[in-house]
Amino acid sequence: MSVQYLSSEFDVVRNLERCVSCNLCVRECANGVHRIDERSRKLVVDESKCVDCQRCVAMCPTRALKIVKNENSFKENANWSADLISEIVKQSNTGAVLLSSMGAPKPTPVYWDRILINASQVTNPSIDPLREPMETRVFLGKKPEQIRRASDGSLDVSMEPQLVLETPVMFSAMSYGSISYNAHESLARAAQELGVFYNTGEGGLHEDFYRYGANTIVQVASGRFGVHEDYLNAGAAIEIKMGQGAKPGVGGHLPGAKIVGDVSRTRMIPEGVDAISPAPHHDVYSIEDLRQLVYSLKEATRRTKPIIVKVAAVHNIAAIASGVARSGADIIAIDGFRGGTGAAPTRIRDNVGIPVELALAAVDERLRAEGIRNNVSLVVGGSIRNAADVVKAIALGADACYIATAALIALGCRLCRSCQTGRCNWGIATQRPELVQRLDPNVGARRLVNLLSAWRHEIKELMGGMGINSIETLRGNRLMLRGIGMTEKELDILGIKHAGE
Repeated sequence: MSVQYLSSEFDVVRNLERCVSCNLCVRECANGVHRIDERSRKLVVDESKCVDCQRCVAMCPTRALKIVKNENSFKENANWSADLISEIVKQSNTGAVLLSSMGAPKPTPVYWDRILINASQVTNPSIDPLREPMETRVFLGKKPEQIRRASDGSLDVSMEPQLVLETPVMFSAMSYGSISYNAHESLARAAQELGVFYNTGEGGLHEDFYRYGANTIVQVASGRFGVHEDYLNAGAAIEIKMGQGAKPGVGGHLPGAKIVGDVSRTRMIPEGVDAISPAPHHDVYSIEDLRQLVYSLKEATRRTKPIIVKVAAVHNIAAIASGVARSGADIIAIDGFRGGTGAAPTRIRDNVGIPVELALAAVDERLRAEGIRNNVSLVVGGSIRNAADVVKAIALGADACYIATAALIALGCRLCRSCQTGRCNWGIATQRPELVQRLDPNVGARRLVNLLSAWRHEIKELMGGMGINSIETLRGNRLMLRGIGMTEKELDILGIKHAGE
């Protein structure tokens, strides 16, 4: 039987004049690219294992290394790209489903880049955020439809439970197990300092992090890993994960190699056993079933916490969101198909779902048309990359945004897309102690705080340029947006005009 082999995707180039044979690259690479040959005692390289994480390049004391794309490629073919050929070879060698991580790299439309923001000129003065007050605080949860008064005529200021964010950005769901203890601690500490929230994902909550409960969103997914009464009451809100943008219609999967020690105990499953959550919740097959779960969680927490329902952006998302808004949920989180993940079937990641920009606009329009927009707040995620994306999302109708990949990049992630292997050289997507310790939570938390602090300043500047002084005024204000390079249908779905109109 003949076996087909693939050439390495990357070349490791070593400058022998600079290399001092310190062997730091050997110690730093968890993938085994660099090693000392036992016979010759020489430094050798196995480039087939390289994922271009850049760890060896960053740590080399003499800058003797660089990673370059292998120019040796398959013969050019318009229909059969090198990626497609490589995938077929891999599957014919292994018989396995292809797994990918960290979002979709395909050149699909990014509508954020086709949307422009308006600015004030002459008749509507801009606002200087350095000298004028700018309100970036956001309240997430059900809002009353009208002013209410008590029997004595005083204002009734009672409201359903709310999440209060000092900046309209939160850290999205990333489970303990898929990412490391130190990564979770970085997110939790940053959320506390910033006055926002981080999401546990579907892996439960490590007992050390209960102290961050006031800034924690605990997730209930289909596998119910780590879910118990204390867990539900530990956070400020509960999120029911019905779907994920990177893999709509598919459940979660954490390899058994990552189910070790505290991960096993926190998830309440045996060590070394794959954590596979089913695609559906086996008690939710209708909006009525979802409503029962929502109110069960409300009762379990004495109705003191908002309930979030997370859904993937799919073709009928507006109708789905309309049903979710009537289920009793306080917040809907919409996750677009460019969202990141620790592991997703490649075919699902690249072919299922829709961009979150289109989903958000469709949902906001539907809820407004049905007169139920105030029933829920909208949070969107799935490739929110900078402060301008946040502003555009809010103008399209979001109340706030989730970020995950951007947060991981701030922690050191280099998007090498090998999270599912557990060999993250930057200490993020791994449970190996020698790798986890490479991420210092003190440094990680500070970098996350710096990132969102910078975004908050930029959000204020963008709003000031529009002559807007609060997130509430910006929300759903599509007149402040214009599109370029889009069809009439795309502009119609987004609810914005073309640039120049």
